[in-house]
Amino acid sequence: MDPLNTTQSGMPESEAAAEARRLLDEWASKPVRHHPTSFRDDTETPAFGTAPPVKQEDHRIVPAWAAGIAVASIGVGAGVTGIGCGAWLVLQGLSSVTLNGVLMVTLPFAGLAMVATAIGGAISKARAAVTKNVFEGPVTHHTEIHNNSTTRGAFFARTRNEIR
Repeated sequence: MDPLNTTQSGMPESEAAAEARRLLDEWASKPVRHHPTSFRDDTETPAFGTAPPVKQEDHRIVPAWAAGIAVASIGVGAGVTGIGCGAWLVLQGLSSVTLNGVLMVTLPFAGLAMVATAIGGAISKARAAVTKNVFEGPVTHHTEIHNNSTTRGAFFARTRNEIR
């Protein structure tokens, strides 16, 4: 149905125009309702006041155990960083080692090892001079060997030796 080109005569044209004008005027006379999306308070804040301070409740977002783990991980990271710096320093020192430096450092240890070896050798020779086993009488040694050898097979030969 086309409302502009209607053939029905429900209301005369002049009455319809007057009703439309009345509805439009009624709508236009109402104030427009605005819905603000933000608000700004431009009043000057006082420099000081008589109201006591208000206690702020402690609402932490992170649980205590998670904060503890975070602090522990920071400590572990700092410790590992210290160990890494120490290793770097040791390796820097080892990279500048020369043969003369190594010999000068190990010379006292080599001297101590040589003295300990000499003392140990002297003690072992002094103990070896004392004989505790004294044998008296003749010593005989009797050995008999009976060897029976048999070989069987040609390609994968097996030899059996019996010694009595």
